[in-house]
Amino acid sequence: MKANCTISEVPDVQSRTDSREVALDQVGVSGLRYPIIVLDRQQKEQAVTATISMSVDLPHHFKGTHMSRFVEVLNSHRGELTMRTLPAVLSDLRARLDAETAHVEVRFSYFLERKAPVTEMAGLMDYECAFEGKSSSEGEDFVLEVAVPITSLCPCSKEISDYGAHNQRGLVRLRVRSARNPNGEPQLIWIEELIEVVEQCGSSPVYPLLKRADERYVTMRAYDNPVFVEDIVRNVAVKLREDVRIDWFSVEAVNMESIHNHNAFARVNWSRNSRTN
Repeated sequence: MKANCTISEVPDVQSRTDSREVALDQVGVSGLRYPIIVLDRQQKEQAVTATISMSVDLPHHFKGTHMSRFVEVLNSHRGELTMRTLPAVLSDLRARLDAETAHVEVRFSYFLERKAPVTEMAGLMDYECAFEGKSSSEGEDFVLEVAVPITSLCPCSKEISDYGAHNQRGLVRLRVRSARNPNGEPQLIWIEELIEVVEQCGSSPVYPLLKRADERYVTMRAYDNPVFVEDIVRNVAVKLREDVRIDWFSVEAVNMESIHNHNAFARVNWSRNSRTN
């Protein structure tokens, strides 16, 4: 066996033919951690560490795909990874891997400085976010996902109790698809905008740092704004429907119930074209 050999001498097993006649929808790499830059409404840019999944389709006659090329493409686009740059990444994946379709999913924690409502003590709050991109001969697709924690206070508990009401922390997960500009590009929707929409629809926002005066304010605000999980989803849906930049959305709210041994959830999908859920 030769200690060293040229690339042309190394067998390309992935390119060999396969006789099983089973085409694969997606093959690729997942769990790839990578530093990227995302858009920040206030600071313009934010450096984050993302977990990335990249894949392409595989025709039935190919034995495998070239996994190293996914990382090569990502390395060639190091830097900003947003709706502005994802189409180029997807296009390169299709070209480098001779594929009809390409998918990229980018998941990361996004940090914002939040101030307490009374003392204005500042702290960093993290939000789970994701970009999902797809490219094929039919066109391109981009979906933004944001998960926002909130507080909810139960209207039924407040109504039937002599004093007090049970409340809990919940999580609202939004997925939105932007309408296209005349030049075909998806319209920009800030992560911060979606966070603000959700926080207006719960009983109270969640904060990273609260002093006693802040805790009093948050507790009473929640008591004055009771909402079921169904209310949260409907309230968010109404606001998103009014935003002409949004063509499609999915909203799911989950309450980690404080007095039950289960969670409560509600979900809705909406499309501007069909206007049906």
